[in-house]
Amino acid sequence: MIALEERLERIESILISLVRQQTVRDWYSTDQVAQIVGKSEFTVREWARLKRIVASKRRSGRGAHASWAISHAELMRLQREGLLPLAIDRH
Repeated sequence: MIALEERLERIESILISLVRQQTVRDWYSTDQVAQIVGKSEFTVREWARLKRIVASKRRSGRGAHASWAISHAELMRLQREGLLPLAIDRH
């Protein structure tokens, strides 16, 4: 009987994790996008900085430092189409 309870608890834990992963948000942090696409947070921040994804700076509640925010629509576009081409700086 204990083994059955342990298995049910493990299944419940997995289900809770899956529901959290499938929750649609309006905006995602770089950390959340990184987890979804299987990359590091640094990589996602670089994509935003280099305009390889459409992202905007938002107040993060961490003082003067704003953090990148990626819309749900942009996350879907990234998953379907991949990164935007590198912009060539011609100064």
